Order: sequence, then structure tokens, then C-alpha cells
Amino acid sequence: MPSRANAVVRLISGVFRLPDTLLGALDDLLDALRRRGWGDAPAALLLLCPGLLILTAFILVPMGSTFYMSLFGGRHGMGSFVGAGNYLDALGSHDFRQSLLVTVYYVLGVIPASMILSFLVAFGLYRIRVFRGLLRSFYFLPYVTSAVAAAMVWRSLFNPQSGVVNVLLGYLGAEPQQWLLEPRGVLYLLSDGMVPAAWGPSLALTCIILFDVWHGCGFMIVVFLAGLSAIPRELEEAARIDGAEGWRMLRHVTLPLLSPTIFFLLVVGVIKAFQAFNSFYALTQGGSMADRQNLILYIYAQFYQYGYWGYAAAVAVLLMLAIVALTLVQWRVLERRVHYL
Repeated sequence: MPSRANAVVRLISGVFRLPDTLLGALDDLLDALRRRGWGDAPAALLLLCPGLLILTAFILVPMGSTFYMSLFGGRHGMGSFVGAGNYLDALGSHDFRQSLLVTVYYVLGVIPASMILSFLVAFGLYRIRVFRGLLRSFYFLPYVTSAVAAAMVWRSLFNPQSGVVNVLLGYLGAEPQQWLLEPRGVLYLLSDGMVPAAWGPSLALTCIILFDVWHGCGFMIVVFLAGLSAIPRELEEAARIDGAEGWRMLRHVTLPLLSPTIFFLLVVGVIKAFQAFNSFYALTQGGSMADRQNLILYIYAQFYQYGYWGYAAAVAVLLMLAIVALTLVQWRVLERRVHYL
């Protein structure tokens, strides 16, 4: 029976078409290392080399460069060494804290709304039999549409002077709004001034949240449909025999069996929400109004508009650490509630 080293050599031969002499030497080397007690580690490392090279070149090296850049001050370049000075400046900056608050508002607005809406749509598509494929394509269409192109359309809809939304509000007898230019909180506007204007997300940020919920639901709907289709029908039939129907079936059978899908979408969705840029930049035209500037847009402004390279790199490192920490917390807290078949 051929060894695993021989299988690895045959795989490399099929992929890279290397000369027979080189393949023979590689085969002898792997066999020799295996006999010396190295086991399959050299073969595994050889297979991992392409992925490790890509990971190093496009992730580890840029991360290291960003951290190194964050240790220096100055504008439009790397000035004097300041150590942790940029990090302390960021943590003490009101603009940084405001951008962090906008990011938190955005994440708390996008993730629950997208998850709930996507599940409801996916569950409905899973239950119906007529036009399922057509409706599935329609719901997935916004996700494959360019975010920038779609944002241009939404900007025209929310135009304060000639937008369709304000025209419809006029027909209904309501006052027109500034929408993407409105810095006051949406809770303040809905409560007619009873809630302070600084509380909660602004109306402009709410419009961005609505756009990203609409634009991103297609991906979640497809994943939810895949998760629902993977649930064994035998379990549902057994639950019906035991008297589970409607809400009880959904709560005690469908959702627990769908927990791996929910967990995956939650982790990926939170990471993506913290890194949102296209929708913010396209809908605000790169504007730096504090009520609609998330951390990614803040980093962009500090780096490209103001030239504080080291400071922007420090904020990027802080954002990366926050995402990693939040992801670990999600794994620690939520993974134990996931039920795998």
C-alpha cells in the first residue's frame, strides 16, 4: 500500500506537472523523514505551504506593517517614534469614541434586523412550493448588485429636495425630512422631541442601516434556506407525532437544529458589520459628519484626507483587536448553545 508521502507526491505531480526526477527526490526525502520519526508532518507542511505563503503575504505581513506604522507619528509619512502614543491619543479622542458609538449603533441595528428578516423570508420560501426559484432569485438580487450602484439609487430616493420618499410623505400630509443629511436622532424625531436629540442613531445613520439590511439579506436568506433544507425530515415527522405543531415545532425543533447556521451568520455578520465601508462612503459621499462616520470611515479620513498615517494605523489595530475579542466572546458564549447533528 503506498504511503501518505507517495500520495502527496502524486498530488503535487498532478497539480504542478514537475519533472519525474524532482518528484522522485521529493518522494525519497519524505520517506526518509518519515522513517526518522517525523511522521506525516513534512507532507502536511508541504501541502500547507501554498496557503501559508498566501496567508503570510496578504494577511500577516500587512498586519505587521500596520502595527509597525502605528508606533510612529507625523503626517504623510512615518515621523518620530511615539510608541503607544497614537493608541493613547485614539482612546482619549472624542471623535474616535463618537465613531465607535456610531459603529455600535450600526451593528446593533443591522445584525438583529437582518437575521430576523432573513429567517422569516427563508422560512416562507422553504414552505411554499409555487415560484420558489423565482422568488429566491428576486430576494438574492440585491446582494449581487453593486453596493455603490444601489447606494446611488437610494441617495436619489432620499434626496431632501426631489426624492421619491419626501414626495410620498407630502402626499400623506407629513413633513419632508433631510434623511441622509439629518444629524438628529431618529428617536428624537419619532418622539417629537421627548427623547434628547443625541440619543440613539441619527436619521442619517438609520437610512444607512436600512440600506444595508436590504442589501445584505439576500446572502443570509440563501444560507438559512440551505440550513432549513439540511434538517432531516424524520425529526420533524417524529415531532409531529409527539404533538409539536406551529410555534412549538419552530421553537423546539427547527431553531435548535438551525443553530449552527444562526451561529455562523451571527459571527460572520458582526465581523462584516464592523468593517462596513462601501455603504457609508457611497451614501454619504465620503462625508465626515460625526453622526454617520463609523470606525472604518474614520480610519479612511485620518489616513487619506488628513495624512495621519500612524494614528490611522493605531485605530485600525484597535478595531482589529475589538473584532477578535468580540468573536472570541461569541465563540465562548454561543458555541455551547449550538446543536450539531
